[in-house]
Amino acid sequence: MIKNILIGIAFSPNLKANLFEAIRLSNMFNAQLIGVHVGKKSEEKEKQLQQLLTKTPKLKHPLKVIWQEGKPVDVILQIVILQNVDLLILGALQKEKIYKYYVGSIARKLTRKAPCSVLLLIKPSTERVNCKHIVISGLQNEKTEATIKAGFNFSKILGCKRVTIVEEVGQTELNVKVNDDVSLRKSTLIKQRMQKREDARVNKMLQNINTNDIIIKTQSIFGRRGYSIGHYAKVKRADLLVISAPKKTKILDRIFPHDIEYILSELPTDVLIVK
Repeated sequence: MIKNILIGIAFSPNLKANLFEAIRLSNMFNAQLIGVHVGKKSEEKEKQLQQLLTKTPKLKHPLKVIWQEGKPVDVILQIVILQNVDLLILGALQKEKIYKYYVGSIARKLTRKAPCSVLLLIKPSTERVNCKHIVISGLQNEKTEATIKAGFNFSKILGCKRVTIVEEVGQTELNVKVNDDVSLRKSTLIKQRMQKREDARVNKMLQNINTNDIIIKTQSIFGRRGYSIGHYAKVKRADLLVISAPKKTKILDRIFPHDIEYILSELPTDVLIVK
């Protein structure tokens, strides 16, 4: 259950749209929205924020604003812990420049370090845009069931009726080199068996989840993990991609991208990272 939502307040052209999205979500979840501005508090900025709030949807619970100086990542992580934040909302560039990819933008650093779930927005809007399709990662690990539950929870809150659960299978698991008709048939049979295995695994988890009134599709895709599901979400024009947070992201993963780093480097759509 999401009780506290945190959004960074940076006085940029996207602030209004980011606030609109955060307010809509906080109202849908009946959650407390907390805004944090890293920097000095001034009458001018406070007045600007109040004027902006008069143009946004009305909040069910008054916005709690925290003004604090310091390094952005350190301050936000500290507030996430002190305020028992369940969801951190961040605006993000759809594609980072190579320099930012290796060094890490504020959004990417927070994504990797935050102890709570993170929602990355690449296309916030002041107008309500209906969510029509959510893609959820069904990659096998200990967090998968919680991630699928979170994805369906968001689908119900957002009124989304179409969900695809993607089961990523690495090409190395096939262990078959296709060089003639015989090896091609063998590869096809192995893929079919893997797909049945993955579908059975996901369907077993779905038995414990309320999926009423939602059209569900399971899809096995073979390829590089992280890149494959990101590409799938982009091609299918998903409105939200839901994935599990990795156990730990090392600096080497940013040099030799691993799973989530493919998605973070070029976001295919809005992304919810479940922790």
